[in-house]
Amino acid sequence: MSISSNRPSSSVDTQHFRQALSQFATGVTIITTRLDNGTFLGLTASSFNSVSLTPPLVLWSLNQRANSMPVFSGNSHYVINVLAADQAHIATQFARPGEDRFKGVEFTLSPTGLPVLSGVAAWFECHNRSRYPEGDHVIFVGEVENCDVCPKEPLVFHGGRFLSAWQP
Repeated sequence: MSISSNRPSSSVDTQHFRQALSQFATGVTIITTRLDNGTFLGLTASSFNSVSLTPPLVLWSLNQRANSMPVFSGNSHYVINVLAADQAHIATQFARPGEDRFKGVEFTLSPTGLPVLSGVAAWFECHNRSRYPEGDHVIFVGEVENCDVCPKEPLVFHGGRFLSAWQP
């Protein structure tokens, strides 16, 4: 049985849809990987979710037009860094185009040599298992090969801004 549909796209207003989506609070992540020249690439993403415990799978998505799409599509591994409440400045820094996003950011290297940001609540080093183009994004499914956790207050994105989960 197929669960996909060939129905025509709806006529939902894009701005209204975006506003409705903004009411769903999400965690904030920085996805990191390495370029062919040995430098690092990272970006802010709030589209992160667990998929399976056995095998351990997670997903995230990236706009098909993103400059980083060829890198993330072609690399074998990436790290998903789950940001803590005190790391909103890092989320903002990694969301800006055209600058050295790693400037002033402390990190260590994962077992495959990718950046694990210091102070994160958790991180997942993933094998780039599969990709699914859907709409204007590509869904990346990663098989977790290594992870760690340091429970902290999470950074949350809601209504177009960063919040602490425990803010009034």
